[in-house]
Amino acid sequence: MSAEVDLTALPSFMPESVPETPEPELPIRLIALDIDGTIIGDDHEVTARTITAVREAMDRDVAVSLVTGRMVSSAMRFARELALTAPVVGYQGGLIRAIPEPDSRRLGKLLLHTPLPAEAARRILTWTRARGLDPHVNHLERFILRADDPRADDYSAFMGAKAELVPDLIEAITHPVTKILAVGEPPLPVEVAPAARAEFAGLADVTISHPRFLEFVAPGVSKGRAVRWLARRLRIPLGATLAIGDQWNDFEMIAEVGHGTAMPTAPAEVRAAARYVAPPLEEDGAAQMIEALVLAPTDAILANARRLEAEAVELRQSA
Repeated sequence: MSAEVDLTALPSFMPESVPETPEPELPIRLIALDIDGTIIGDDHEVTARTITAVREAMDRDVAVSLVTGRMVSSAMRFARELALTAPVVGYQGGLIRAIPEPDSRRLGKLLLHTPLPAEAARRILTWTRARGLDPHVNHLERFILRADDPRADDYSAFMGAKAELVPDLIEAITHPVTKILAVGEPPLPVEVAPAARAEFAGLADVTISHPRFLEFVAPGVSKGRAVRWLARRLRIPLGATLAIGDQWNDFEMIAEVGHGTAMPTAPAEVRAAARYVAPPLEEDGAAQMIEALVLAPTDAILANARRLEAEAVELRQSA
């Protein structure tokens, strides 16, 4: 858990302070799930076991929300498969929408939007290009690429939405935008992240959502802030919240809840911030955590929590 995190060991693009992790409370009443690398793999499919676990948790009055770096329209496909009713968090917490009405073709009501100022966004585009990264622009549900981007179709397939192609990204930014995503071959995004944090301190926050993706959002935006917002809205203590993720951008939300869980593929520092480490994605790790901590018989849940915490400590000690 976060009390054990060595701040000096965190990469310099990470927060300078770690949220105080609340004591775990049972029963768990809110589940915050990352998508990529947590509930879906390269096939972009949610397994039947995960769908069943999530739906059974909701049947027990547990709120379940997707908290992702994707745009909300891209996440809605998975929200529908899981039959979610709680808001969906997109863009690392930069945008939150309500679930739309059944059979509605519209996106859900916009509940929170914290965009980057236009001038900061233009500066980020110039800065990232100069360092060999290929930046993209996200605004609300728009995914904007340069017209000559050779991977436009690949990105559209990944996002589940058609990219908007423009001749000049910088000229296309005439108002605040939700996020800048800069793509590069590993390890370049991680290598330039510390310089990006220093360059844009006070103008944008920096995170890594994938070894290829360096992301810029408005100051203060994070998945941790989003989970705090959800918990307040739903009147659920953070101590009674389970959050599961696998990347640097999941660090804050994992550290801020009573039942923070890292996937085993998460960076070591993210695993150190977690109370538990889930089984692998290939073994439906997120579903297994829900089964053990939410769906198990009441008298078994506390024993499962203690066992999982002890296993996480053992993993850290053996690393």
